[in-house]
Amino acid sequence: MSSLLSDSQLTDEAEIVWLEDPDKLDYVRQALDKVNTRRGKPRYERDGRIIGYTNLAADAERDPDSGLFSRRTFFLLPHDRPNDPTGPYAVGAPGEAIDPGTVRPGKVGAKTPRSQKGHAAALAPLGHCPGPVHGAKGAPGTASTGVGDAGASRKPQVGFARPPVE
Repeated sequence: MSSLLSDSQLTDEAEIVWLEDPDKLDYVRQALDKVNTRRGKPRYERDGRIIGYTNLAADAERDPDSGLFSRRTFFLLPHDRPNDPTGPYAVGAPGEAIDPGTVRPGKVGAKTPRSQKGHAAALAPLGHCPGPVHGAKGAPGTASTGVGDAGASRKPQVGFARPPVE
């Protein structure tokens, strides 16, 4: 698991699957987990709840050392702002928190004023959602890869579309 990710770690991602509507959340935490499968809901072993996850391309290879696949999960802990608005993150956000509207397959999510909220927002670099998602289908638990069958295209798509964060 890692909270500081780079795009180079996410090259095999084919799609994002949201289990909850990301438009209703200021931020989600993201982590890179080692799992035994390329697709489907991964086992979740943290406090809190899983909000979404990535599915990998059909040709994604296992890590040669561990024999596992690296997949991102998006989650919230019990003390996060959406669960406890007056808690420790009433202002600011945890280090691995990103605006879910900036999440794309193969791209690390960004911190935005929306995700950072309050004084921390003035310190965080402005993130920008790359634009509306064309052809996205929007219902929790669904995903879209763009065209064709899953894994056939790596065109970045997500399960929910939203306008750019301003």
